[in-house]
Amino acid sequence: MKFSNLALTALLLAAFPLATQASAHEGVARGGVSFAEPLDGAAVPGEFKVVMQAEGMAVQPAGEIVDGTGHHHLIVDGDCIAEGAAVPKDDTHMHFGKGQIETTLKLAPGEHTLTLQFANGKHQSYGKDWCHTIHVTVE
Repeated sequence: MKFSNLALTALLLAAFPLATQASAHEGVARGGVSFAEPLDGAAVPGEFKVVMQAEGMAVQPAGEIVDGTGHHHLIVDGDCIAEGAAVPKDDTHMHFGKGQIETTLKLAPGEHTLTLQFANGKHQSYGKDWCHTIHVTVE
């Protein structure tokens, strides 16, 4: 069977979105957390907005452990929490157990790291795969 150049081009173009959808789906299945705001390396004022994102899991208030869900924790000048370990609750480990995805943060001038850690309904960390750190300079 012979195809014209036009028919072959149409066939290839029709197949391309399927390949794109497959790779996009793999990324979502893997998932992770990130900051929509501020960006890594940003210079920010002493009080600034933080917007948190999760892809591949739904954000849900703390309480129950439900597969495929969790909530955010923001760690100032600290590291990821080991998988399965409870996220501490203190001045540097902020819990967003009501399912919040944004907050306003006040920090002293200087260099800081912001670490976003996703955890289940009992505040047990999903580990490094669900952790993301950025650097900001507070002016």
